[in-house]
Amino acid sequence: MPDLTSTKVLILATDGFEQSELFDPRQALIDAGVQVTLASLKTDPIQGMKHDEKGDTITPDITVDDVDTAEYDALLLPGGVANPDTLRMNDRAVEIAGEFMDDDKIVAAICHGPWLLAEADVVDGKTMTSWPSIRTDLANAGADMVDEEVAIDGNLITSRKPDDIPAFSKALIDALSKIDA
Repeated sequence: MPDLTSTKVLILATDGFEQSELFDPRQALIDAGVQVTLASLKTDPIQGMKHDEKGDTITPDITVDDVDTAEYDALLLPGGVANPDTLRMNDRAVEIAGEFMDDDKIVAAICHGPWLLAEADVVDGKTMTSWPSIRTDLANAGADMVDEEVAIDGNLITSRKPDDIPAFSKALIDALSKIDA
């Protein structure tokens, strides 16, 4: 296992994130030695969801307005319906997603998380997967949609649902391990 202790990943989320899609990949990253920062629209605790029921909360480290994308190696976008729907209405959140993609940094998005990438207009020509209900939105934004556990297109990693989290987390950690290799 490569040394990932100098690797920094930004997680972007707000109220309504799918709990397992934030907490499980985050823990996998921490277990791999990665430095993880959670950014949100505010620094008050944000509410996770277990499908349609309230789950646990987590307190963000910084707000989106304090994010300098140059400080991070990768971006993680968890799903949940309300989370990316709210984020795509925030100009800075959309800019952050666009900056990571424009800088060819690793971007990992699961479930409804890719909605933010569509809003940032950075999915044209990318092979992606997602939760079924947003596939048309992504295709309309120019993505080539597949129904696979993990779709990897260059530095873009996408997955469909909570059942895909182990493969999603592994793909993200594998990609991070190749940054300095």
